[in-house]
Amino acid sequence: MTEYYTLKRIDNSRLVRATAPQRWRELGRKMLGGAALGVCLLTYAWQHFECIQFRYSLEQLQGERAQATELNQQLRLEVASLSAPMRIDAIARQQLGLSVPVPGQVAPAQGAVEGVVAEVPAQSAASRP
Repeated sequence: MTEYYTLKRIDNSRLVRATAPQRWRELGRKMLGGAALGVCLLTYAWQHFECIQFRYSLEQLQGERAQATELNQQLRLEVASLSAPMRIDAIARQQLGLSVPVPGQVAPAQGAVEGVVAEVPAQSAASRP
C-alpha cells in the first residue's frame, strides 16, 4: 500500500482573531492603574527633589546670614573704636591743633532755652499765596 502525502499551502495572513471585550476592559483597567501609579511616583519624586533644593537654598542663606552677622559685629566694633572720646580728643589736639578753651572764652548763646527747629518770619508767611 502506497501512501501519498500532499502538501497544501494555506494562507492564514488574512485571518483576524476576534478579541473579547472583557480583555479590553481588563487591559484598560491595568493601564489606568499603571498611569495613576506613575503619576503618584512622579509627584513624590518632584516633591522630594524640590525639598532637597530648598534645603540647599536654606543652607546657603544661613551661611550668608552668618557672614553678614560677623561683618555687622566687626563694623560695630570699628564704629565703637572710631567714636571713642579719647581718640577724638587726641586727634583734635595733635592733628587739628585744638586746645581746651580757657575760662571766659566760651559764652552761652542768647535766646530761647528750648530748641527751635524752624521758624517762619511773620512777613514771609503773610506774603504767601
